[in-house]
Amino acid sequence: MPEQLNTGPVILDLEGLELKRAEHDLLLHPQCGGVILFARNYESVEQVTNLTAAIRACRPGLVIYVDQEGGRVQRMREGFLRLPPLAEIGKLYAQDSNAACQQAQRLGWLMAAECLSVGVDVSFAPVLDLDYENSQVIGDRALHGDPQIVAQLAEHYVQGMQQAGMAAVGKHYPGHGFVAADSHVDIPVDHREYEEIVAADLVPFKHMIEQGLDGLMPAHVIYDQCDPDPAGFSVFWIQQLLRMKLGFDGTVFSDDLTMEGASCAGDAMIERAQAALGAGCDVVLVCNDQDAAQSTLDGLERYTMPQASQQRHQRMKSRQHHEWDQLHQSKQWNDCVTSCQQYGVLA
Repeated sequence: MPEQLNTGPVILDLEGLELKRAEHDLLLHPQCGGVILFARNYESVEQVTNLTAAIRACRPGLVIYVDQEGGRVQRMREGFLRLPPLAEIGKLYAQDSNAACQQAQRLGWLMAAECLSVGVDVSFAPVLDLDYENSQVIGDRALHGDPQIVAQLAEHYVQGMQQAGMAAVGKHYPGHGFVAADSHVDIPVDHREYEEIVAADLVPFKHMIEQGLDGLMPAHVIYDQCDPDPAGFSVFWIQQLLRMKLGFDGTVFSDDLTMEGASCAGDAMIERAQAALGAGCDVVLVCNDQDAAQSTLDGLERYTMPQASQQRHQRMKSRQHHEWDQLHQSKQWNDCVTSCQQYGVLA
């Protein structure tokens, strides 16, 4: 099998600003497939560019991720554009729908181009959840409360990402916005009927799948009228609905398995990983606990990642590289920034 496909299903994180020797060995583990960066891994543009280069020098096939949505979820800040929460685009939609779509596309391009210029392949974006105004963990991360508006704005945002050369990952399938509980610290349960979820929350996901969305991340939410397992561990949500009925052929990522919302799949991280992979996830995230990452890698030592999953995951790698200085001096960059500032979606 070619080297670029010779990776595993586990995405893990790093402790600090540089790649440590022990982390170098973790990345070489055959079941490692990628790295996700957090705010603790970022100090400056130069530093993070060196870090991503070190990761690639260690193992070129790995895919490098970050959460760079904007607002309160933006890991790389100093020197980067201060991106607005996606809700700002939704607010503009009420005033001028055409302008909102244009700005969504520009913000998607700006976000993606900056990430790509420092060696990051993918930002886990956009959020496709609906804003029901009762979820603090989603809140202004959502584009809007109307599913048709979310679908329309997300389409343009993803177009901008893809024009920059970045794959897009919609989250949190089939919709995390209705429940108030935070899956980082709780096990949220959504009591709505299947038909209600399909008629509302699922609309943006279905639309973006039809538009060729590259990846999806299921929610650590139990929809107890549909299936007893959280969506990320559910054969019903992943295989029967997402793959078979909706025809999704992109990468399915588990959300972070160390979150409390994943605890119902087992106390041991390997149990959670096996449950997610068994339900149909292509890759799993194990974050903020390197001992757990190591035990997951070792526990999956005999696991053979399906070739289809490897191919899907490799399609997430960046499709275009931007040089930081050239990017910020380009006419396209300056035109996009000026336009976003004029419409108030970028400070």
